[in-house]
Amino acid sequence: MTNTVLILALILFSTKICGILTRRIHLPQVVGALIAGILLGPAVFNMVEPNESISTIADLGVIVLLFSAGIETDFKQLRSTFKSSFIIALSGICVAIAGGFIAAMIIGRPSFESFFIGTVIASTSVSIGVEALHEMGKIKTKSAVGMVGAAAIDDILGIVLLAVVLGMGEGGLSFASVGLTLIKIISFFVFAIVCGFIANKGFSFLNNKFGQTRRLSIFALAFCFLMAYLAERFGLSEITGAYIAGLALSSTRFVDYLEEKTNVISYMLLSPVFFASIGLQVVFEGFNSRSVLFITLLIAAAFLSKLLGCGLGAKICKYSTAESVQIGVGMIPRGEVSIIIASKGIAAGLMDLSLFSSVIIAVLITILVAPILLKVVYSKKSNEIL
Repeated sequence: MTNTVLILALILFSTKICGILTRRIHLPQVVGALIAGILLGPAVFNMVEPNESISTIADLGVIVLLFSAGIETDFKQLRSTFKSSFIIALSGICVAIAGGFIAAMIIGRPSFESFFIGTVIASTSVSIGVEALHEMGKIKTKSAVGMVGAAAIDDILGIVLLAVVLGMGEGGLSFASVGLTLIKIISFFVFAIVCGFIANKGFSFLNNKFGQTRRLSIFALAFCFLMAYLAERFGLSEITGAYIAGLALSSTRFVDYLEEKTNVISYMLLSPVFFASIGLQVVFEGFNSRSVLFITLLIAAAFLSKLLGCGLGAKICKYSTAESVQIGVGMIPRGEVSIIIASKGIAAGLMDLSLFSSVIIAVLITILVAPILLKVVYSKKSNEIL
């Protein structure tokens, strides 16, 4: 227990310091948390070795993180731009999967592992693009609305895709395993929709009767963990259930209160431990020319897949060339969902641990570069050229 307490102290202190530093250079604090984990782990100082208690806290962290993502999904915005956002998200995901697949196949990885790596780089981080757009005062532009809607749908499709891949990994790659996985997913989503509807009405009743009290946030967190457990019972990832639990409560009148309370437990303990634990798994031993080639190919796939895939989807939906480029660039940054998918793949044995560090580096590069590119494509001079 003493060792766990010391590890928690080191993680919380280092993630906050690194988070402050990354915020000062206009990057999200998740980058700082990942860097802190890399510094504490075997890649640099080798000060921390995760134990079972830290792993459990990290698992709770990813559940609450996806619950928060579900809560923050704006259904009104999704409804208003659903068709175009869906086309943009789907085209970007398809091209990204193909890009990641090709990058992994070039270095000689098996076909299913290559497909999984494509899945890892398929999801976009909505928070990073939104933060950059807020800073530039462009969040209400037509391209920004389409981009945010596409990123939200992108996350949902990413979670579904993870469930499919994990199911295929357990049952092997065959028509029967794919069919069984799809049946499980459909069954759970039907079940989850019913549970979500009941929960939405139940929580609305509690809010009307008792107001915004702490019992709401406690019951909501309990609902999150219950749905995560039930998702596992259906043979899916627990984060699928957590995300749907958040979606079910995202349209309630007390969503802002719930978001505030949930974020406290997340950013105070669970999220820093989760992201630091990802960084702790990064190792640079054994890096060679093939590793450098893979990272280069993966970064190229990550950038070009969203720029071309989402940009083409936007063009199909009648956005201008300038707006299509802006949407394509805004969909480039990967983040929490990609990292979560990668960590789940490692746990399920779907990806070789030797590739994990390369994937995390590629994700970090997209996070670092995308905000800079967004500022370029939203500049007046760039719009005149396009």
